[in-house]
Amino acid sequence: MDLEARAHAEHPEALRLWLRLLTCTQLIERQLRAALREHFDTTLPRFDLMAQLERVPEGLRMSELSRRLMVTGGNVTGLTDQLVAEGLVERIGVEGDRRVWRVRLTEAGQRAFADMAHAHEQWVVQALEALTPREVDTLHRLLGKVKTHVQTLQGVATPEDIA
Repeated sequence: MDLEARAHAEHPEALRLWLRLLTCTQLIERQLRAALREHFDTTLPRFDLMAQLERVPEGLRMSELSRRLMVTGGNVTGLTDQLVAEGLVERIGVEGDRRVWRVRLTEAGQRAFADMAHAHEQWVVQALEALTPREVDTLHRLLGKVKTHVQTLQGVATPEDIA
């Protein structure tokens, strides 16, 4: 049973929309996880870690990776250990602090991630191909409006940011 099944006609439409968004997210994520496992023998967390490193070629400190991925340092260490063992990432000492490491993709990691990222992109496009380009644009714009509103409620954005 998916999240939408929990909502009934007497619930506010906004709640039913929220549950629809969650259901769609879970369905697409499940599809991506399975495809990454099947085609690349990898996991979504490993893909996400490599995606963060791809954006910063000089590498990231372990603490920054943890913050960006919103997981504990222990999780990042475990993923990094696996990827180092496979030659996809490397640890580099930080000058002036022997306790801190930067992690970056190796050349093999860059090639492997490029292949995964291309496939990932195609899978996401395929998952959303039921929508016309105009519908995608409209949905993107509307969700952006929701995002800005929620950020305003949280004090992250100002009302002027919404305009």
